[in-house]
Amino acid sequence: MSSTPDDAAPAPLVPPVTTTQVYQVAIRATPQAVWDALVDPEQTRRYFHRARIEVVGDRIVSHGPDGALWTDGAILELDAPHRLVHEWRSLYDPVSAQEPASRVTWQIDDRGDGTVLLTAVHDHLDGSPHTASSVSGIGWTTVLSGLKTLLETGEPLVP
Repeated sequence: MSSTPDDAAPAPLVPPVTTTQVYQVAIRATPQAVWDALVDPEQTRRYFHRARIEVVGDRIVSHGPDGALWTDGAILELDAPHRLVHEWRSLYDPVSAQEPASRVTWQIDDRGDGTVLLTAVHDHLDGSPHTASSVSGIGWTTVLSGLKTLLETGEPLVP
């Protein structure tokens, strides 16, 4: 029997790259624990591609495992431990580094049952197609999955 396209395995589900990307995850943690994990470089290096991310004055700055500057963006809104909005520039990639800054919003909502809903919105990507493509789908999903795993188990998703 010959194989036809109807017999082929389905293609993996890959969302289209959009200029507004929204990701959500429920985490068994307090809002303060989630907040701390977003801005504490010792924690971020355990789930955010080994980047050390921290608030420095009115900026959010991250450095890669080798110490190279990965992101440096203005903080647009800070309401600890509920909301953080900041610019995003992918300085770790030469093509993305030439694009205009985009924006990341972290919203931490206490669900009242010992969990929070963490929503990450990456938008203002209209003039940054390379950045949009590089962070879409599995990029942010891996970060959020790693954060959830770290907070719920104390261990990183990927050693």
